Amino acid sequence: MRGLRRVFPVLFPIVLLLLFAVPWWTIVGSDSWPTPAFVAGTVVFAVALVGFPLAMRQGHRSGGSDLAARIGDTTLGVIWVMFTWSVLGLVVRLVLKLSGVDDPLRCRITALGALVIAAVLVLFGNIEAMRVPRIRAVEVVIPRLGKGLDGLRVVVLADTHYGPINRTGWSKGVVAAVNTLEADVVCHAGDLADGTVAQRREQVDPLGEVNAGSAKLYITGNHEYFSEAQDWLDHMGSLGWQPLHNRHHLVERGGDRLIFAGVDDRTAASSGLAGHGTNLAVSSARPVGTGLPARTPTGHRAHPALHQPGRRFLGTAAAGVRAERNLPADPARRLNHLRPVSRRNHADPVRGRPSGRSR
Repeated sequence: MRGLRRVFPVLFPIVLLLLFAVPWWTIVGSDSWPTPAFVAGTVVFAVALVGFPLAMRQGHRSGGSDLAARIGDTTLGVIWVMFTWSVLGLVVRLVLKLSGVDDPLRCRITALGALVIAAVLVLFGNIEAMRVPRIRAVEVVIPRLGKGLDGLRVVVLADTHYGPINRTGWSKGVVAAVNTLEADVVCHAGDLADGTVAQRREQVDPLGEVNAGSAKLYITGNHEYFSEAQDWLDHMGSLGWQPLHNRHHLVERGGDRLIFAGVDDRTAASSGLAGHGTNLAVSSARPVGTGLPARTPTGHRAHPALHQPGRRFLGTAAAGVRAERNLPADPARRLNHLRPVSRRNHADPVRGRPSGRSR
């Protein structure tokens, strides 16, 4: 980390210059355009180059400007797409040259091609980002799940990242989509918002209208720890969600039980907040006097699992806690509609024995 800090002041301007210079050269910098077009395009790129780091700094510092953040984030998204297609455009330009296509036609073909493709992709990306997420139905097999819990409906959403762009309408649309699923349990698996409760309350508060038959559960992601993690835990609690701050929640149906255990994000330990940090053993501990057997099925939820597809939560084995399943979620803001089922005559993946009852 110290080595990175030493080289960052050198690397950052180089990377920044390349990020803007390559698109400028591909789209504007050749001799194929009239002087007024060349000057106008160069001015646009120069203003973006100077304004981008300033906007990011003003927008993403503590208490920063949402307008500056929108400008900085949008510039980053647009210039990255333009950079990618400009590099490909330079490859196409070389192919055209070898094929005998002369300038200025060769440069204009690649310049307009890179510009049009980048514009289409940016527009498509904006439409995708602002639409209500698609719903994906997943059947999750849990060893030893009681028959009374077969078909339990669990909805998992994550990475909502309410931020500088006001998406209150989008939030209400997500809530409406969740409520059509008539879930027994709804889980928000972290990265709720970027900013403070005061800044993002309007966008987050529609989540208070989510309906769940048994429980609404929330854990923190790493982005909560960039601002006010404890305040977000408290606020979600005020909206009727149960924060799983290294805690678990018991769901009972038909005489059978399923534990939902949640832990803080792995970045919590370095946040400086007292009592925050991943603690799987504490989250799954059975309190004395509850009568919960050690073999009660447990589903774990931790934000890092979103970025480690197909893997159990990293601390499971080390903590000596058995996770029957990690509840999957999708980092692309897709809603997952899960139906846990028991299984008969299937080997228990941990102990190698037949598990559960049939659905």
